[in-house]
Amino acid sequence: METGTLMTRPPASATPQESRGANAPAESVGDLSEAGFTALAARHRRELHVHCYRMLASFEEAEDAVQETFLRAWRGRDGFDGSTLVRAWLYRIATNVCLDAIRRRSRRPVAASSHAEVPWLTPYPDRLLDEAAPTDEQPEAMVVDRETIELAFLVAMQALPPRQRAAFIVRDVLGWPASEAADLLGTSVPAANSALQRARATLHDRLPQHRGEWSAPELDEQDRALLAAFIDAHERCDAAAAVAISAQDLRVTMPPYPMVFDGLQQVAALLERAFGPERDGDWRLLPTSANRMPAAASYLLRPGDTAYRAFKLDVLRVRDGLVAEITTFGPQLFAELGLPATL
Repeated sequence: METGTLMTRPPASATPQESRGANAPAESVGDLSEAGFTALAARHRRELHVHCYRMLASFEEAEDAVQETFLRAWRGRDGFDGSTLVRAWLYRIATNVCLDAIRRRSRRPVAASSHAEVPWLTPYPDRLLDEAAPTDEQPEAMVVDRETIELAFLVAMQALPPRQRAAFIVRDVLGWPASEAADLLGTSVPAANSALQRARATLHDRLPQHRGEWSAPELDEQDRALLAAFIDAHERCDAAAAVAISAQDLRVTMPPYPMVFDGLQQVAALLERAFGPERDGDWRLLPTSANRMPAAASYLLRPGDTAYRAFKLDVLRVRDGLVAEITTFGPQLFAELGLPATL
């Protein structure tokens, strides 16, 4: 894998205005009254949220970071001199908010050998990612490439020191030229380029050498059929059926917990216990998607209860038509996924 061409992006010589399209008008600050600022915030909120999520790997922390970004922008609006685009100004603030948050939490880069190393990792609902896709009204909105939002990519980002992470995201994900990246980071072009090169080298060591091992095209009928089979096996508590659709090197992790189940033999034993006569109750699952990956939302009916209650979210990585990885999260984001709390 050539990390220098990891993502589809505009040429390095393009400016942020040019990468929006030749006919896209430069955005000015315009009305900075409370109403005008509210409209500006609404226009850019989702793409800034995705940016903060890539930096922090947590949906909730990204939410806090966006709120802080707009608070700082509102307080500093009089100091905006119009020498850069509003979007670039907001990205600069958001990046600094994220860098401050990482320092405040004293988080050090991880080895990124498994999702369990990132206990703060949370999923991102696809229905909200769709809001960041470009439209005719917002031609400058960033494209949410699947390969730059999958869980493997998010975990790999946590292997980078914070400023290298920021340099990589703005250069190789957002497609900003070196001069704009340096301005965003408050450093020189050579220093920004050096940070980018170090980030690329680290990712080359951390990510699989072939894209197919961690990235795939958009969800297709095969993915949906596999998800349906996964749901059916779990609703029937059929461990053999669940094993039949899984890769031999299946891995299961459960952030924020540190457990890692490696290999089909370990996972099969886990399923036998979970589906056995001592199981917690009966299950119903609903299909959904997060991080551009198929996912299943599980609801549990405990003995004596009258409703199936939100319990967990399994996000699946599919490889060669089999489930290669399951990352299990709690039900905290069911509402954002558009799912009910009970069935």
